[in-house]
Amino acid sequence: MTDGDRLRIVRGVHTAIYLVMSAASLLVLYAGISGRTGRWLWIALTLVAVEAAVFIASGLKCPLTAVAVRYGATPDGAYDTFFPERCTRHTFRVFGPLIALGLALNALRWFDLL
Repeated sequence: MTDGDRLRIVRGVHTAIYLVMSAASLLVLYAGISGRTGRWLWIALTLVAVEAAVFIASGLKCPLTAVAVRYGATPDGAYDTFFPERCTRHTFRVFGPLIALGLALNALRWFDLL
């Protein structure tokens, strides 16, 4: 297996994780806005918590980015996912506040303050 093959696998896995985590983040926000709860909310909360733990443990950097770079990823075009880098460079600035808002709204609902 070549480094190019390994890079494609890393990008594929990272892209899948990105999509799942985006959906989980938006689901937490949706639940906070709508008041809907259930199994999917708990799954999304668990995924968000695991993702936060991974980022904190990795020094606030995605460990898969380092793996992608090891196999030859460069910032031109698709970098560490199959999305163009310009689409993913603001992930923390976009999803961080959305998750925080979703968690805050859910907490207010759980404590009957909303």
